[in-house]
This record gives sequence, C-alpha cells and structure tokens, in this order.
Amino acid sequence: MNSSKITNNFIIELNNLAKYFKDVKAVDGISLKIPRGELFSILGPNGAGKTTLIRMLTTILTPTSGEAILNGYDIRREKNEIVKLIGICPQEIVIYNVLSAEENVEFVARMHNISKEEAKKKTREILDKFGIAGLKKSTKTFSGGMKRRLNLAMSLVHNPKILFLDEPTAGLDPQARRIVWDFISELKNKDVTILLMTHDMVEADALSDHIAIIDQGKVIAQGTPSELKERYGSDNVLEVKFFKNEEMEMLKKIIDQKDMSFIAECNVLGERKLLIPFQGGLKNLEKLLHLITESLDDVENMKFRQNSLEDVFLNLTGRRLRDK
Repeated sequence: MNSSKITNNFIIELNNLAKYFKDVKAVDGISLKIPRGELFSILGPNGAGKTTLIRMLTTILTPTSGEAILNGYDIRREKNEIVKLIGICPQEIVIYNVLSAEENVEFVARMHNISKEEAKKKTREILDKFGIAGLKKSTKTFSGGMKRRLNLAMSLVHNPKILFLDEPTAGLDPQARRIVWDFISELKNKDVTILLMTHDMVEADALSDHIAIIDQGKVIAQGTPSELKERYGSDNVLEVKFFKNEEMEMLKKIIDQKDMSFIAECNVLGERKLLIPFQGGLKNLEKLLHLITESLDDVENMKFRQNSLEDVFLNLTGRRLRDK
C-alpha cells in the first residue's frame, strides 16, 4: 500500500471526480474527503449521480476525469487492491438460493482467500449477530427481510475496511431494522468506514456522521445532520392538508402577501399538502394557526413537527428523496 497517499486520516479522497456518458454528465466534478471510521451518507434524487459515483468507487466504472483514492489506492491503477478492502451490500438481493445461509457466507469468505476453518468460524459469528445462524435449509425459503440480512452478512465476512450500503434496511420489519442499525453502529466502533445510500431520512439522520447531498452530478450541500438542518431548514414545520388545491394555493398566496418574516418559503408536497417552515416556538405557531383559521373555513388536517432532513432535501432540490 502506498501510505504516502493517505492524508489527515481521510480514508476516501475524491478530487474533481467526473463521469460522462456522451453528453450526459452523470458525475460532474465531485470532491469529497471522508475520515476513517465514519458513516458517510450520500443522498440525492433519482438520476442525481449516486449510482455512477459508487460504481466508480467500487472500480466497476472508470472515471472520465479526476481522481479517487481509497485507503491509499488509486481506483484506476490499483483495482485489485481496492477490491480486497471493500464490501458491497447492493440494493438488489444477491444470494445463491440453492445454498444455505452458512454456505452463502462461507462461499464469499473463501473467495477472499479466508481459510476453510476461519471461514466457518466467521460465518457462525456474523450469522448469529443477524439472528439467522443454524438454518440448514436453502435460502429460497427465506423471507425478504432474512435475505437482506444475509446479503449484509455476506458483504462483511471478510472484514472490509470500507463498506458500501445501498438501502440496507429496505423491506425490513421494525425489529430487524433495529438489529441492522445496531450492527452498523458497532461497525463504526471497529474502524470500518461506511458509505450509506438510503431513501430513509430517519435512517440517515440516526446513523450518519456526515451527509453529502448531490443533484445533477454535483455536491450541493454537506455537513452533519444537525448542521444541514440548521443551515438549510427552519426550527419547525406545519404540514397542512387541504380539501381542495384551490384552498392551498389561496393560503400560499396570502402567506406571500403578509408580513410574516418568521415564515420561510412554503413548499407544495404532493396533492393538496403545503409545508410551512417557520422560526420560533408556540407564539409564532399561534400566529400561523390564526391566519389559517381566519382565511379558510376548514382544512382536512394539520401536523406540527420539528424540521427534518426531508425538509432540507426538499428545500435544496425542490423534490422529496423518493420523487422521480
């Protein structure tokens, strides 16, 4: 390993990394530095460049320009070394249905040149963590949640230094989701660097040390979850659902015309729903509620909550994360 390339304890360093497909700039000059042992989330709407970025970092795609260094290795010149140090848990479940859970994990371990005895030991340990140890039947009988946990176990059996997680808890029930969250938190304490791609904003908020939001191939914001919510959001949000779109548009127009400086720009969210972000506490909420009851006869429902990463994302991109 060329350790001279590792600087300031950053295990991943991207410098103006780009990937173009003819006239399409899928990734358009991304620069990032990710410290060793962090969980770093990459969020972006569909088509933002997330998948292309990860495919470059895992050596599947060759960049058009720029540089990426993982643990001292260049993704262009030292692919074989990078493959040894990364683990990948893709969004699509990739297992061999004719094999048992243990056989699937042992197979991956042996691919990474782990001895047969050590592979069996590691397999038992990791499957026990995920609650699927000792199952001798083929995995074609597994539920979707069990298959997803097995997929994660397969990505971890060779003790990767960098782990790529793409929607690791999609389709899991709350109990299984918590098991995966707890295990991911344990990995951070074992000096594993994790890159997380997720549509679950609660997951990103709960697990991430830092987040980068990308759109149209560029990083448009980055920071800790708290920093992003403070920088790009407001203290609170009032969600109002209307009986008619005309009522929503009328209230939005009234708010724009009123001198209510504590209200940030409103966002329309789906059919007949308006998000009204505002600063301050109950006093300003009371003013806002008074304005609504004064302007309209009734609304379908209202919900008051604190600012979230979903609001940050909507403010920055004009879309929710799940929007196409």
